[in-house]
Amino acid sequence: MAKILIVNPNTTASMTETIGAAARTVAAPGTEIVAVTSAMGPVSIEGFYDEAFAVPGLIQALMNASDANAAIIACFDDTGLDAARSVARFPVVGICEAALVTAGQLAKRIAVVTTLPRSIVPLEELVRRYGFAERAQVSACNVAVLDIERPGSGAAEKLDAEIALALDRGAEAIVLGCAGMADLANELSQKFGVPVIDGVAAAVKQAEALVALKLTTSRRGSYALPAAKSYAGILAPFAPKFET
Repeated sequence: MAKILIVNPNTTASMTETIGAAARTVAAPGTEIVAVTSAMGPVSIEGFYDEAFAVPGLIQALMNASDANAAIIACFDDTGLDAARSVARFPVVGICEAALVTAGQLAKRIAVVTTLPRSIVPLEELVRRYGFAERAQVSACNVAVLDIERPGSGAAEKLDAEIALALDRGAEAIVLGCAGMADLANELSQKFGVPVIDGVAAAVKQAEALVALKLTTSRRGSYALPAAKSYAGILAPFAPKFET
């Protein structure tokens, strides 16, 4: 039995509920999904500034999970992923990386459809980092993250329109570029007749695979445990205590 922790690094609990429900839909029998909301930080992550202040809450949630077998960071920016892998005692999966890897096995030309235009550049940087720059294009449907759940916001119509435009431009598969869209993938896939990939679901299956393979993060080089040292001010509780 695998216990997978899913951390929503923003502080909106209703979004965590949506993410957790979507994850349980695809989890294998015997997999326990524990979805938690960050205890500190922004209500939504939309750009570099929000991302920076979401990382402490994310790390705190990971460090509090003593019995998890793997973890997923449920923000499409893969918020704090490298820092998380450096301290978590279990493998940590980012939903952007998981979604792109999954989409890459289904199509050559991929469209990542995110929320606001300000999120395009951060996601383009991740697309390049993960080796998909020649295959994936990022666009935005101009919907604020919190509007995804707000009735009457017009979010669904804007998302549909952007997906249709991406397909007209030649996309063969769609990646939903926000964890808050996690419950929409199946419906959109049927509506548009192409694979629509939700990063939360993709990350669940990859986390399960890592647990089954008994693999965890390398401690050689890049993700070596951080050396013990003091941190000052309000960050003092986050000072690494590992003896390397």
